[in-house]
Amino acid sequence: MRKDIEHVLQFITGAPPLGRARGPEPGGSRKADDDAHLLDAYSKAVISVVEKVGPTVVGIFAGGVDREGALEQQGAGSGVILTPDGYVLTNDHVVSGARRYQLTLTDGSITTATLVGTDPATDLAVIRADGSNLPYSSLGDSLLLKAGQLTIAIGNPLGFQSTVSTGVVSALGRALRSRDGRLIENVIQHTAPLNPGNSGGPLVNSSGLVIGINTAIIFQAQGIGFAIPSNTARWVVSEILTHGRVRRGYLGIAGTTRPITRRLARFHNLDGESVVEIVSVDPDSPARRAGLHLGDFIVSMNDVRVGSVDDLHRFLSDWPIGEPVRIGILRRTDLLEVEAVPSDAKSGR
Repeated sequence: MRKDIEHVLQFITGAPPLGRARGPEPGGSRKADDDAHLLDAYSKAVISVVEKVGPTVVGIFAGGVDREGALEQQGAGSGVILTPDGYVLTNDHVVSGARRYQLTLTDGSITTATLVGTDPATDLAVIRADGSNLPYSSLGDSLLLKAGQLTIAIGNPLGFQSTVSTGVVSALGRALRSRDGRLIENVIQHTAPLNPGNSGGPLVNSSGLVIGINTAIIFQAQGIGFAIPSNTARWVVSEILTHGRVRRGYLGIAGTTRPITRRLARFHNLDGESVVEIVSVDPDSPARRAGLHLGDFIVSMNDVRVGSVDDLHRFLSDWPIGEPVRIGILRRTDLLEVEAVPSDAKSGR
């Protein structure tokens, strides 16, 4: 009976048989020391980053004003200070539609802020805190990221200030839809846990550089968070600080993605199975002046194949405003080329 008990205990618990001491496994002590050393190095790396970046992360409360002049909260999120004179990077959806902004710093102090500019197409915004000599963080190079790399998210999820979570880069080059329907490209997918309130907070690497701005989670999923890459953020911040907004090329058309027949594609030597059909042309627009018509199919921009509205947005986002561009179109069965000069999207001229 005793042997049976010993056998069962050993099977379920991995314990040595009763009355016998298990000796140390060969190399066991060295392995434990190595594991402890790695965990200690990991902890020190995270602590160092939090001590460096944590003070630059703010809680953002955005809203209107009630009859007594108090702030009525409409949205809440996080942001990261990028300059000592108070420029703060956050998400557009955190501050959109608000009239007043209140920031809470990690030392508990509260200050107001003003809106500098937003870019719904990338879900980014810049506000400016009323203060000086503030702690600030620097943007890193998101092109250097690799899957598996350590990530650290700092923010204010569900109102819990200065919350830290860690994970790894899960994948690069993801795409998300912004609120205005544009495709946000090269989005970082990572596993650092996020919750409502993390929006606008920084995603940081082990060197303490901001590599992304956390923007979205998938509800009812675990370990799937997304961040706008720092290189995109750097361009958006530069545009907002220089022009008050992000300038993008404007043609003055509305389009929709349409399939084309294989016969037509083969006849004109077009790769892909779709084009952009022009469904409207604005009056006195670059498209109208170039001679684009309702029902034309756009197939290329400067010999770059265009198969969807996203392709068209992508090209215009990168193309210099005011520089002529050759547009390949299918009109009925004829392949034509016209030249248009994209203008500033805001002016429309």
